[in-house]
Amino acid sequence: MSTPQFLTLPDCARALRLRTPRGEFAALQADPAGPVRGAALLVPGFTGSKEDFIALLEPLALAGYRVVAVDQRGQYESGGPAADPSAYTVQALGADVRALSDLLAGDGPLHLLGHSFGGQVVREAVLSCQEPLPWRSLTLLSTGPASIDPAEAARTKLLIDALATMDLESIWQVLQQMEEGSGDQSARPAPEVARFLHRRWVANVPQALITMGGHLIAAPDRVDELAATALPKLVLSGVRDYAWPVEEQSLMATRLGAQRVVIEDAGHSPNAERPAETAAALLRFWS
Repeated sequence: MSTPQFLTLPDCARALRLRTPRGEFAALQADPAGPVRGAALLVPGFTGSKEDFIALLEPLALAGYRVVAVDQRGQYESGGPAADPSAYTVQALGADVRALSDLLAGDGPLHLLGHSFGGQVVREAVLSCQEPLPWRSLTLLSTGPASIDPAEAARTKLLIDALATMDLESIWQVLQQMEEGSGDQSARPAPEVARFLHRRWVANVPQALITMGGHLIAAPDRVDELAATALPKLVLSGVRDYAWPVEEQSLMATRLGAQRVVIEDAGHSPNAERPAETAAALLRFWS
C-alpha cells in the first residue's frame, strides 16, 4: 500500500465531501492563491486513499492548479454498500470518476490521473465516456496494461481468501506480525502515519477489496482501445515496481504513444516517495 510521508494538510488545502448524482465522496482539495490554470482529479489505487497524494497538493496548487484527490467508493472515508459487488467494478468506479469530473468541469482544463488500480479505473472512465471528453490529459501512474505481476496476484488472492473468513482488524494484526517477522525496520513509518494506515485499513469496505482485488488478478488488456483516443497521455512510474514490471509499463507507453517518465529512487508510489520530482513531471506534461 502507499504510505504518505506526512498527514498535515498544507495551508492551501482542505478536507471536504463532494456530492455527485452517484453519491458522496471524501476528498482533499487544494486551491491556488492566484488565477486558476486548470484542475486535476487524482484517483488512488487498491488499499489506497486520497492521502496518498497529500505531498503533491501544495506544489501543484502553487503552479496554479485546483487539485482534488478522492477516496474511491468503498475506500477509507467514502464508504459504500457492504454486500453489493457491482458497486465496486471498474465500470461502476469509472462512472464515479466521470461524475466527479463533471464537478470540476468549470475550472479550466481538467487533467485526470490514476495510481495503480486507480489507473485502470480512469482508463475505464475514458473508454466509456462519449465524445467530447471532459479531460485535457490522462496520466497513468504506476499502473499496467492488464493483470498484476503473478507474485503480487498470488498475494492478492490470499487476501481475498482471508476476507471470506476474517475481519479487517484480524487481517491487519496478521500483516503486522508478518512485517515484524521480516526483520526490516528501515521502512517503518512515523507513529502518527502508522496509526493512520491502521485506521484507513479497517475503514475499507471488505466487499470493495474483494471486487477490486479480483479485477487486478484478471484485468484485461485494453491498451489498444485507449491508444485510439486522442487524449494526450503520460505513463509515469518509479524505477522499480512490485505490481507491474517497469519494463511492462514502458512497453505500454510505447503502445499508447504516450510520454514516458521514470522517477529515480522511487518504487510503486512516486507520488508519496518522490513528490517533488513527480509534481515537476506532471507540471511539464500539463503545460
